Amino acid sequence: MMRYDEGQLTDHRPCAGVRADLKMCLLESDCCKIERKLPKDCLKEKNCPPECLALQNTFFECKRSLLDNRQRFRGRKGY
Repeated sequence: MMRYDEGQLTDHRPCAGVRADLKMCLLESDCCKIERKLPKDCLKEKNCPPECLALQNTFFECKRSLLDNRQRFRGRKGY
């Protein structure tokens, strides 16, 4: 579900690809489009598609792998 294939990401931080996919998934969901809520509110209420919840979990795992010393040698999770 990578939507930024047209060009390079300007964000070069770790987990930027997962962050961009999560952002696009939330902005394209019915919660943001129809109900006009903020993406943060949609995530808090769990009122978003299962794909967005899976991306949220992947983003969490990616950020957690940055802090885990055992994972630092194996590489980041995510893309």
